[in-house]
Amino acid sequence: MTFLDRRTLLAGSGAIALALALSPASAQKKYDEGATDTEIKIGNTNPYSGNASAYGNIGKTIDAFFKKVNDDGGINGRKINFISYDDGYSPPKAVEMVRKLVEEDKVLFLFNTLGTPSNTAIHKYMNQKKVPQLFVATGASKWGNPKEFHWTMGWQPDYATEGAIYAKHILSNVKDPKIGILMQNDDYGKDYLNGFKQGLGKDNEKLIVELATYEVTDPTVDSQMIQLKNSGANVFFNITTPKFAAQAIKKAAEIGWKPVHYLNNVSSSFGAVFKPAGIEASQGIILALYRKDPADPQWANSPDIAAWKAFMAKYMPQADLRDDSHNYGYSVANTMVEVLKNCGDNLTRENVMKQAASLKGYEAPMLLPGIKINTSSTDYYPIQAVRLARVNGESFELFGEVQSNENPSQ
Repeated sequence: MTFLDRRTLLAGSGAIALALALSPASAQKKYDEGATDTEIKIGNTNPYSGNASAYGNIGKTIDAFFKKVNDDGGINGRKINFISYDDGYSPPKAVEMVRKLVEEDKVLFLFNTLGTPSNTAIHKYMNQKKVPQLFVATGASKWGNPKEFHWTMGWQPDYATEGAIYAKHILSNVKDPKIGILMQNDDYGKDYLNGFKQGLGKDNEKLIVELATYEVTDPTVDSQMIQLKNSGANVFFNITTPKFAAQAIKKAAEIGWKPVHYLNNVSSSFGAVFKPAGIEASQGIILALYRKDPADPQWANSPDIAAWKAFMAKYMPQADLRDDSHNYGYSVANTMVEVLKNCGDNLTRENVMKQAASLKGYEAPMLLPGIKINTSSTDYYPIQAVRLARVNGESFELFGEVQSNENPSQ
């Protein structure tokens, strides 16, 4: 072999090596704490105990879904290690558990931590640590503020928008409304109330004739319901979590109070709310929906409903299919998996946030037709559309068009 031949061969080898180095197939894998070639570690807290424990089924559903994902081969070859702790819907407990997840368990990110008070308590900490606080299980409007809180993103429609939609519907459809409100006395309740007042407009705030509040530690809301009936209200805006929503509906029936009843979406569960309250007592209640009711005959042939039922039968065979927590958990977990698939081999926290903020027209399973997930670096509100519905028999009767709020003020 001549010198020229050897030089040509070496040059060719170098070109091949360079091409291989630059090819996507050999692109360097990037990881932060909580991610490896074989694992993605995800943290979560949920109220598995206490007065908000009905929501614990969301965490159980997410855990079961991630088991299914792992059984199917994982995400880009990596298995999910889902670590979920009980915070009892207590902000101090949530802080303790989240610190453990971040500093001891060293998760890649938090996913679907539940409750406005609990997420508020960890909000600044997560952003100071630069650890994603993704798709939180609360609709407070504060979760869509990427300028100040780059590492926190919501998922479901925000409470303020939902409250405004109810207010506008009341003004258009109820003659001489006198509005009574039952509200959980925390940031979650106040967010709904503020949106509701915005929907009414300053001149119509006087239509609110009674505001009754309760603490999440209260045993019942019976006395508040009597107070609201005695106010003469003919419209009832019910801002409650499932346990108290069921109590309020049941008590209204017992005392013979029959206002036009609006219930916040977070309590739109037949299993956790309407059945315990009494199906007959729940008839006609109006609420905003963004997900399908799996029991509704009109969705019987929907592929996503069939897939959900098959998942529930295999991974949660003892669960109550009418508990909306299972529907919610399945849909939000699918969204999370979509983001992780899009991350490829770049499992840094920055890239996880980048992919979460790059969803375009994603149709998560269980979403109503016409409702899609869209995010961007300046839009941290993934779902901003709902349809109004009323309880009719043991399902929901949808009415009106999809109402969207794609560009809320930041």
